Amino acid sequence: MTSVQYGISGSRATEIASSIERGIRAGTLVPSTLLPPVRTLAAELGVANGTVAAAYRTLRDAGLVVAAGRAGTRVREQTLHRRGSRVPVPEGAVDLSTGQPDPDLLPRLPRLDRDRAFAPPDLVLPELADRAAEGLGADGVPTDALTLTHGALDGIERVLAAHLRPGDAVAVEDPGWPNLLDLLAGLGLRALPVAVDQDGPDPQRLAVALAAGAKAVVVTSRAQNPTGGFVAAARAGELKALLTPEILVLEDDHAGELAGVPLSPLCGLTDRWAFVRSVSKAYGPDLRLAVLAGDPTTVGRVEGRMRLGAGWVSSLLQHTVLALWEDEQVKAQIRQASATYRTRREALVAALAPYGIDVLGHTGINAWVPVADETATVSRLLLDGFVVAPGSRFRLLSAPGIRITLRDLDPVALARSLGADHQTVGRPT
Repeated sequence: MTSVQYGISGSRATEIASSIERGIRAGTLVPSTLLPPVRTLAAELGVANGTVAAAYRTLRDAGLVVAAGRAGTRVREQTLHRRGSRVPVPEGAVDLSTGQPDPDLLPRLPRLDRDRAFAPPDLVLPELADRAAEGLGADGVPTDALTLTHGALDGIERVLAAHLRPGDAVAVEDPGWPNLLDLLAGLGLRALPVAVDQDGPDPQRLAVALAAGAKAVVVTSRAQNPTGGFVAAARAGELKALLTPEILVLEDDHAGELAGVPLSPLCGLTDRWAFVRSVSKAYGPDLRLAVLAGDPTTVGRVEGRMRLGAGWVSSLLQHTVLALWEDEQVKAQIRQASATYRTRREALVAALAPYGIDVLGHTGINAWVPVADETATVSRLLLDGFVVAPGSRFRLLSAPGIRITLRDLDPVALARSLGADHQTVGRPT
């Protein structure tokens, strides 16, 4: 049988869950749609109440629905695959929407000794671990326990899965990284938005999220995506004062050396913590490697799951990253790349200032511009040959905006286009 109102069908839990998931993917069941009560749907389909309840649990664990007790089960507001909502790039347009580093500012990959590169794999090569510990230690990050993961998101996922269960709440930056928001939904975790400014998460909003039951906090240390904000020493002190021992603190330092500003870490204060530093932004997007430091229990759980699945990060990749870290010329290139992004940001800020348009952020490869109407602004810029990322991909409750990746371009022309949109649509509220 089929539920006439919702088009849900199936006689087994897996069939019912698949039917509802198809409706969500197709847009028939839109975000916030209230699904039928368990007993109602069971009667319509002619199945046991437990069968429908099991289907709803499957959907909840997949991050597709949210169960709110007596308030019922609803399709999740923020469904998966935000990263798939990019604006198409017409031929000849300047793509400022990618969020990826400028290829011209990336170092060339080194030639490796064949015998060294294809040595038997270790979970972490000792010499790479030494270099990683040296760099993290210089930034004030404890390195008693350290491992590697396949990029920042892989490390974040493994840490969250090591400590949290579906239904747990996580305090996240708003606006924030779309892939992280997707990940939380996929793990069945609840995202509690914390507003951010140029200095990182708002302490008052973080206090609200913690009071609401957040069991974990994810913070971008520097070059926050999408805003370019970073947590300076004063703000770090305010945030540390809110963290109690039982909170899982997870710091994402995805830009690393490319950020060009000092690190003020939050890690090491609580019983459970992890610090993740990726190499992809500074050295190349295809270098899927991140260093993960943390408390011994967290690192041990991450390594345990690694051994059961992927096993290790490629020793070829590890040797490549180690060679890049040891190359003085590459170090100079990273410093120059950081300075170039800073110069591009300053030029964009200066070009937009006469129009009364603010640019949020200090660091990294992206800038955030508040706007009144994202759709109108993105469309207007597209007509003028500029493709930017709409803020809806990054936002939970925060105000509209657009993300601009800092490419080598004429900032005056971009500012002229944004200024025309600003005058037409008006200032954001």
